[in-house]
Amino acid sequence: MKVFVVAAFLAALAATSAQAQPMEKSGPVCLRPFDSPDDPVDHTHVVNPQTVLFYMRDGKVWKNTLKSPCPGLMLHGFTFVTHQDEICDNAQAIKVIESGEVCELGSFTPYAPAKSMEP
Repeated sequence: MKVFVVAAFLAALAATSAQAQPMEKSGPVCLRPFDSPDDPVDHTHVVNPQTVLFYMRDGKVWKNTLKSPCPGLMLHGFTFVTHQDEICDNAQAIKVIESGEVCELGSFTPYAPAKSMEP
């Protein structure tokens, strides 16, 4: 009986700590912006020289923090530098349209836009 109680306690403890732990990222986050005509990336928004938001058609928003600031990004926009049909965090680059400056993507993280307070 004591063995059963101890085993049940340990199982409950393991389940509780598993629920409390944030889910680990199992690998790179990849977006598929080149699947025409059902392109999952609806549009992007450059927040500052180091942050780009990727708005998906399904309503999700991904924030990418570039590995270093990319000064021309705010004024001229960018294209993707890849030979693949997807872009993955920490693996590809973007190229500023006007200057040709190449900037490395950093990590993609889920982003929740702040809700506006309208009367």
